[in-house]
Amino acid sequence: QVQLVESGGGLVQAGGSLRLSCAASGRTFSNYAMGWFRQAPGKEREFVASISWRGGSTYYANSVKGRFTISRDNAKNTVYLQMNSLKPEDTAVYYCAASDSGLLVVARADFGSWGQGTQVTVSS
Repeated sequence: QVQLVESGGGLVQAGGSLRLSCAASGRTFSNYAMGWFRQAPGKEREFVASISWRGGSTYYANSVKGRFTISRDNAKNTVYLQMNSLKPEDTAVYYCAASDSGLLVVARADFGSWGQGTQVTVSS
């Protein structure tokens, strides 16, 4: 499995921006499709965005489409989530995940490696 460490979370006002990073180690990062999920208090963990192994394909949850952008730098073993126009309902712990399928996947069960999460809080 690949080891994942998220960073970049924090407190931001509504309308602001944050960029999350997820650094991978342990296996060949470029073989993995990557995804971001989030979990708000009392709610299920939900899909946010995913990207294929080369970065040529991306997919977003409707709730973040047009505001969030997922990208990756395989030379740096890092995947990013740029979050713009943040809303209070975006408040959650954000998790990075890796899928050894390499293909664009969105189901939580398709991801075998997970980071510890980073807190994002959006104030109104």
